[in-house]
Amino acid sequence: MWLVAGLGNPDRKYLKTRHNAGFMAADELARLLGAQWEPGPKKTESMMARAEAGGLRVLLLKPLTYMNLSGTAVREVLRKNNIAPGNLIVIHDDIDLDVAKIRIRKNGSAGGHRGVESIIRETGSRDFLRVKIGVGRDPSTPSDVYVLQKFNKSEAPLIEEAVQKAAQAAIDVITQGAEAAMNRYN
Repeated sequence: MWLVAGLGNPDRKYLKTRHNAGFMAADELARLLGAQWEPGPKKTESMMARAEAGGLRVLLLKPLTYMNLSGTAVREVLRKNNIAPGNLIVIHDDIDLDVAKIRIRKNGSAGGHRGVESIIRETGSRDFLRVKIGVGRDPSTPSDVYVLQKFNKSEAPLIEEAVQKAAQAAIDVITQGAEAAMNRYN
């Protein structure tokens, strides 16, 4: 079984912001797999969907805490379903990647991303897969302000395509393996 967690912030005001690229990709993944969102298990403050990809069971998760507390829901769903961190895929925004660039990483540090940092802290592991969606960076704006801004009109169609690619990348990791997916998207 796999767990795919898309990271974002729950309030409507964050709906189309850079920090919600993970939520957007999780919604696209649910659409591709024909899965329906429902309230997650108790103690998780999350939305969850159940699906199948390549004959494997997949749980989709959107933690509804704010970004820096995402790890609580991820830890609880991993524990409750006996899923090892190696079968966890986290989809999230990355300001160090150009807008709409996709990158898959097997493990590593949080790279300054507070949602990933929370997952590392709560699970005690860095050994999970990341599907990163580039949201760019504006050196004149502090990062914590920048990631809460909406995409501009020229970026919106690029992000829409990147979200579709990120969702497909998660499916490819599950069905073809991380190496094959990394060769395709990185």
